[in-house]
Amino acid sequence: MRQFKAIVEYDGTDFAGFQWQSNARSVQSVLEAAIEKRTGQNVRVACAGRTDAGVHALGQVISFRVNTEIPIEKMALALNSALSKDITVRKANEVEASFHARFSASSRKYYYLMLSRKMPSAFLRRYVGFTPYALDLDAMQTATESILGERDFAAFANELQPGKPTSRDLMRFDIRKHRGLFVVRVEANAFLRGMVRTMVGTLLEVGHGKRDPESLPDLLATRNRKLAGASAHAQGLCLYRVRYGVRKEYGLTRTEEFEETE
Repeated sequence: MRQFKAIVEYDGTDFAGFQWQSNARSVQSVLEAAIEKRTGQNVRVACAGRTDAGVHALGQVISFRVNTEIPIEKMALALNSALSKDITVRKANEVEASFHARFSASSRKYYYLMLSRKMPSAFLRRYVGFTPYALDLDAMQTATESILGERDFAAFANELQPGKPTSRDLMRFDIRKHRGLFVVRVEANAFLRGMVRTMVGTLLEVGHGKRDPESLPDLLATRNRKLAGASAHAQGLCLYRVRYGVRKEYGLTRTEEFEETE
């Protein structure tokens, strides 16, 4: 059996999320069908981040084990020939048997694109969130800086698992503006379910003047999801990159060095 690592990009619009579902088209099911078609084997793939319905990826990472004679330099081409146009294997490598796309990852980086103008865009509608209101960039930047570092992010989670830790190390959370588009960059060692979209939704309330930019630390202290903002629309979110290197354990604060996936 050979262990493979692949970088995958997809337009999430027509997928019901990454994870396999019995009654809907998922990224996982499409990838597994392509692997079976090219190798004749039924496998299960692991991913670095279980993106929700409508969420895109430029740097999703998957891992899988299969017995095949396909040369590594042709694996991506072989899989792409069996995939639909809205999903592409950008690169495939053979790795150690111990590698796992999710459990070996040291951080995930997401981008969120938000269009702020009076009318929505027909051209960008599949890939950006939209607000018809003006946004206060300075206030939003103040808010993002206030919650960096290792904290309890339960207030931003749509779903909590009993007994599972809710602390995460938020390494980057910033926002910039480019020609009417607001670009939010978020990177952490891991994310809770729905965390990124809730962070962006709460940040939008700051930008709209509905929430004090310095109030986010107090919000986190409540651990109450009902007090945070509504989840931002899925189409604006994209899993941009996954990093591998020294894995940060929850509860530690040491600085880590990372190896990028590309």
